[in-house]
Amino acid sequence: MQTFLIIKFLKNFYITNIMAVTVLQRKNRKNYARAVNRQTVIKQLTRKPIIRTVDVEAIKASFAEKKAAK
Repeated sequence: MQTFLIIKFLKNFYITNIMAVTVLQRKNRKNYARAVNRQTVIKQLTRKPIIRTVDVEAIKASFAEKKAAK
């Protein structure tokens, strides 16, 4: 009877420890994913747009042409 109780205790102890490790591993993955998401959001917010050389006079002329066409 005493050995049965010891075996039962050890089995329960083993299962609870496995579950705790599983939960910690899941929490670790979740925390890592949160950190990666936060970093990508910061990178997107701080990203500068590409500055292109734009011919402003040509754009103004196209607006004038559209206005004259009306």
